[in-house]
Amino acid sequence: MATIKCIGILTSGGDAPGMNAAIRAVTRSAIYHGYAVKGIMRGYKGLVTNEIVDFKSGSVSNIIQLGGTILKTARCKEFTTPEGRKLAYENLQAAGIDALVVIGGDGTLTGAKIFAEEFDVPIIGLPGTIDRDLGGTDHTIGYDTALNTIMESIDKLRDTASSHERLFFVEVMGHTAGYLALYSALASGAEAAIIPEMETEVDQLGELINHGFRKSKNSAIVIVAENPETGGATALAERVKKEYPEYDARVTILGHIQRGGSPTARDRILASRMGEAAIEALREGQRNVMIGIQNGQISYVPISKALRHRKEIDRDHLELVKILSI
Repeated sequence: MATIKCIGILTSGGDAPGMNAAIRAVTRSAIYHGYAVKGIMRGYKGLVTNEIVDFKSGSVSNIIQLGGTILKTARCKEFTTPEGRKLAYENLQAAGIDALVVIGGDGTLTGAKIFAEEFDVPIIGLPGTIDRDLGGTDHTIGYDTALNTIMESIDKLRDTASSHERLFFVEVMGHTAGYLALYSALASGAEAAIIPEMETEVDQLGELINHGFRKSKNSAIVIVAENPETGGATALAERVKKEYPEYDARVTILGHIQRGGSPTARDRILASRMGEAAIEALREGQRNVMIGIQNGQISYVPISKALRHRKEIDRDHLELVKILSI
């Protein structure tokens, strides 16, 4: 393998609080070990359009506390084509970049895997996603901040739910993973969490109404993981109106507010550790791995394994929501 002299950094996909802390850690760790660093703007789109800038230590000053990503992020249809990736590789070579650190979720790592296979580029991935839906790591950058944002929103919403004696469905992000829904339900004292992992096993709404939601309660909050296939919280509220008209059901969709805000201490520390570990991985000759955290320790996870594996929801925690909601 050719000697690495210059490392490129990009963020891609949905932004997540803590990405800037990761950018800072990658940049300064690389400079500390004598590497040149270049920032690639707007993710893979910046590789295709050649938006590549020199990064110095000062480039990442005063950003650890910021949400979002100073490198920006964008969708890039061109990168999904062989022609687009070839152009990206040519721009990479012209910029003198020998290795990449990419920060993002499953879509970002999927692009990294394909790019690495086609052009033999050493790539290290950092799991930057609020969904916590990648394998090989106990936590992802941004998850803790998003969880706290949801909890604070539900705390405020409960005041209105109690005042108006309503059943509130609160839709949170997560797509095919119910971690945000389940653990925000636990943290906020919600009456139930309706998550994708349980959809084929039980009628979660029917179980809530018939068993989990006592008539003596004059209000309830149910956390629902977004789900394009089933319609999420809106579809559940419509069903309540038809099947359980005695309940006044309302919907609150938190949306992209979950992605924003200053990262928590936990996300800043996690991103800093992972960013430094990405440079250590390259120094050790690692390639095409994602940096994970398992039992508090840094681990190297093949990107293919991180994408293929899906962690199981802890059913005991789901049962705990039910027990504590009586």
